[in-house]
Parts: sequence; C-alpha cells; structure tokens
Amino acid sequence: MLNVSAFLGMATMYVRYKQVSALTPDKARIIRLNKVGLTLGWMSCFGLCIIANFQKCILYYIHVLGACLTFGVGAIYMLVQTILSYLVQPEVHSKDIFWIRLTALLWCCSSIVSMFVSSVVLYSGLYGTNLVQKLHWDPQEKGYTTHIISTVSEWSLAFSFLSFFLTYIRDFQKISLRAVASLQGQTLYSTPQSFGSDQQGLLVAGSI
Repeated sequence: MLNVSAFLGMATMYVRYKQVSALTPDKARIIRLNKVGLTLGWMSCFGLCIIANFQKCILYYIHVLGACLTFGVGAIYMLVQTILSYLVQPEVHSKDIFWIRLTALLWCCSSIVSMFVSSVVLYSGLYGTNLVQKLHWDPQEKGYTTHIISTVSEWSLAFSFLSFFLTYIRDFQKISLRAVASLQGQTLYSTPQSFGSDQQGLLVAGSI
C-alpha cells in the first residue's frame, strides 16, 4: 500500500511541477525552485518505498533512513512549495492558499520536533533496552506516556502531509491531462525508414 502511495505521490508532484512550469514560464527563480521541489518530492517518495519494504522491527536503521527521507526531505519539499505559493500570489492564486500551506508546514514542523524529542527520550535507555522490538505496551509500564506522544506525533505528521497535498485539489481542478499517440512509423517493424521518422512525439501532454 505504501508503494502505491509513493507512486501516486510521484505522479502528483510531477503534475504540480508541470503546472507551475506552465504558469510561470519566464521566471527563472521560480523555475529553479520548481525543479528543486520536484527532486525533493521524489526523494521523499523513495523514502516511503524504503519504509514500506524494510520493517522497523527487522532493519531498524534502514527504516529510520527511509523515515528521514520521507518526512525530513518531505518537509523541505513542503517548504519549497510554500515559498512558490508565496511568489506566485496573488497573480496565480489567492493569498488564502499560501496561508493554508504555511499552516500545514508549521503543523508538520511541530510534529517532527515532537516526534524527534519523544523518540530520543524513549530509546535513550531510561525505560529499558530493545524497545524497538516492543509491539505491545501496558499503560502501567515506564515509558508508556512517551511512547504515546511519539505515536501521536507520527500520526500528526502523516496527517499534516495529507492536508498539504489536499491543498492541491483546487489547483488541479484547473488543469487537464490527456494521452497523445504519435505514430513514428507505418509498421511495427524496426526498419531503417522508421528510424528516420520523427522522434519528437510526446506520450503525455497537459493543458491549463
């Protein structure tokens, strides 16, 4: 499921990248930021694939690396998109979208700080060892409150990401995608004539 989510996230980020590129084709700073945002976004999605394929209880450090890529780099992606939203308002969209995305970004950052601090305290050794392997907690155990704070922070962080992506809904309502088939030969055989045909056909095109 997380692998599917990563793929959908990559597709969403690419559509966002193409939309910003089409709306601001002559602004060099926005174009650079837009490319940086796409790179960061895809790195975050790659981290989500790592989380999906390497369990916390089996390969803890690789799982943590995936989490850092997903949420750490993802938070920077949100920052870049928030800056882009600031730079293109009010010409492209209203100021409300910028403030909503800024709020989601601050929510994300506060969740990261809360999760980091609670996780460091939980796994510092104050409440025992091998807590990474622990799946079931008793409310009477030491560290239970810290565990709950860490868990709630993780869910809060995930919902902040979802909330940020939901702000794309109104933007994407003004864009349409279509598949374009471009023939590069009269047959399906690899002939010298087909190699000399036009190679500039686009597989996917979009319009705003």
